[in-house]
Amino acid sequence: MPTLSDLGQLPKRLVLGRPVRSDRLGESLLPKRLALPIFASDPLSSVAYATQEILIVLTLAGTAFLFLAPWLAIAVVLLLVTVVLSYRQVVRAYPSGGGDYEVAFKNHGQFAGLTVASALLVDYVLTVAVSVAAGTDNIISAFPSLNQHRVTIALGLIALLAAANLRGVRESGRTFAVPTYAFITGILVMVATGLVRDLLTDSPVVAETAGYTVTPEPGYEQLGGLALLFFALRAFASGCTALTGVEAIANGVPAFKPPKSRNAATTLALMGGIAATMFAGVTALALAADVKYVEHPCDLVGFADCETQPQRTVIAQLAAATFGGDTSPGFFYIQAATALVLILAANTAFNGFPLLGSVLAQDRFMPRQLHTRGDKLVYSNGILLLAGFAALLMIAFEADVNRLIQMYIVGVFTSFSIGQWGMVRHWNRELRSETDPQARRRIRRSQAINALGGTLTSVVLVIIVITKFSRGAWLVILVMPVLFLLMKSINRHYSHVAEQLVPDTDSRMLPSKVHAVVLVSKVHKPTLRALAFARATRPDHLTALTVNVDDAETRALQQQWERYDIPVPLTVVESPYREITRPVVDFVKSIRRDSPRELVVVFVPQYVVGHWWENVLHNQSALRLRARLQFQPGVMITSVPWQLESSIGREDAGLRRTGPAPGDLRRGLTDEPEQTPYG
Repeated sequence: MPTLSDLGQLPKRLVLGRPVRSDRLGESLLPKRLALPIFASDPLSSVAYATQEILIVLTLAGTAFLFLAPWLAIAVVLLLVTVVLSYRQVVRAYPSGGGDYEVAFKNHGQFAGLTVASALLVDYVLTVAVSVAAGTDNIISAFPSLNQHRVTIALGLIALLAAANLRGVRESGRTFAVPTYAFITGILVMVATGLVRDLLTDSPVVAETAGYTVTPEPGYEQLGGLALLFFALRAFASGCTALTGVEAIANGVPAFKPPKSRNAATTLALMGGIAATMFAGVTALALAADVKYVEHPCDLVGFADCETQPQRTVIAQLAAATFGGDTSPGFFYIQAATALVLILAANTAFNGFPLLGSVLAQDRFMPRQLHTRGDKLVYSNGILLLAGFAALLMIAFEADVNRLIQMYIVGVFTSFSIGQWGMVRHWNRELRSETDPQARRRIRRSQAINALGGTLTSVVLVIIVITKFSRGAWLVILVMPVLFLLMKSINRHYSHVAEQLVPDTDSRMLPSKVHAVVLVSKVHKPTLRALAFARATRPDHLTALTVNVDDAETRALQQQWERYDIPVPLTVVESPYREITRPVVDFVKSIRRDSPRELVVVFVPQYVVGHWWENVLHNQSALRLRARLQFQPGVMITSVPWQLESSIGREDAGLRRTGPAPGDLRRGLTDEPEQTPYG
């Protein structure tokens, strides 16, 4: 029959399945076909909103500046290619999985390393929030009536993602492979079909918003000079959301099958090529179809019910225009694939955040619990922490993509920039020790790639901070230093604790005497067992201690003590205010005060119960005493458990009702009261 602990584990087992042995860790390593959807789903899925973000900014001035979109898309693609090439050098040089954190720490020092770590932790949380919110948007584009349930849907999806990841890497990889590949296929088919129709047939693709006009925001009607440059840079910064998640592969190299570095580099190249192709194709098709997408739906002149109806996403408009309307199978296929891949793109963070948290915990910058693997050999605590923070963001910002995305890429470009300049220093160090001409040429080529990547990402970071600061980026810029200081504090705590725990001469010396104190509330089996155990340790002094909170009860206890002929005097301490904890603590302190080198061992009888509600009825005084005594130097606390029937199980309880089993009397498990336990 299942015990209480078995029943308590039931919900966990339903969610996670059976635990996995530690020696099966190697079985969870990923081949490239699974690593691509797991680690690359974020940059691939950003195709669904990167073009949309460019259009949102450009349409602030109406439609006059949409001609900038192709040039901005080309700039984003070139930046994406450069960053992918740069990270291929990282995975080869640092295959241990630290990514930008490890690069910065080893080449720039602790300050830069923790800056990168704080940036990445923030970015991973925002990756979950933005991806799930964007996925929810695409669900609502297919079913507009769900708009009022936006936050509930988003929270449910985060919980589902967390549960899937808690089941283990290989299982989540299989779960996410099909939607990711379905999304890639669907987008490429849609782009090819739409562009062929537009270029080679008489039925071009026309978006549902093509006939609408856009009301310019005040101040954007006439732009020129520096204002136009700032406007274009802001749109470019929004389009750079296409690069989010590129760093996840560098952080996840340990999860690849051997040869780890080569497989990670190949996966990076595949991801970069597919993402660049899809982003360029979607942007070209959106411009050809004359898609309009604005920050505030009521800025679309001609859009009915703009106050209550959500505008369809760019991907939804293109799918409807390409495949024959918003009731066609092609439309629902694209919407389903896009929603799924956007939701599952958060899996990049669910893999990257726990891995980075584990590295930080190993370096003593995060709690050690983040370095512990759970039942399914994944970093369960990191997964739960990430899900919790993402859920809070979703509630705070009402799952609104436009508000969340303003904070999104500050962290990732911070880590990009510091990491790439760290790689330049790494190659400098390699050049000093390398003499082979061919190897030196390879190193210089890698160094040039990282220098170019560092330059471009640093420029983009400045652009992002300037253009997005007032629109929400300030919050990330505020949170990152807080995380930095928190990690420094954790490291300082662990270092201080380690210093205190170094063995010295005093810690090896035996105590001069041992004084055992057994706490007594009644003369019953738990008390007698605790007293017997204390006597078995052969202390120098043994005190049976009770607190007088009721004169009549104390007199009855003393009489019972004498009747059982217990060979240990009963010491009574007075408590005029009916407290129990304080008199016991004061008594223990007085022993330590009279003999500082004497070790005091307090034996606390404690019930072991089988039902959660029984804990409310028992052990409260014992818990309070332990909580106070544990702060007293030179005092040890020993719990002496007494198992009640509910904790042992019905089968054992039935056996005890039929008579004592062999050895029960010796263990104190009989129903017969022991009249002379110390005979």
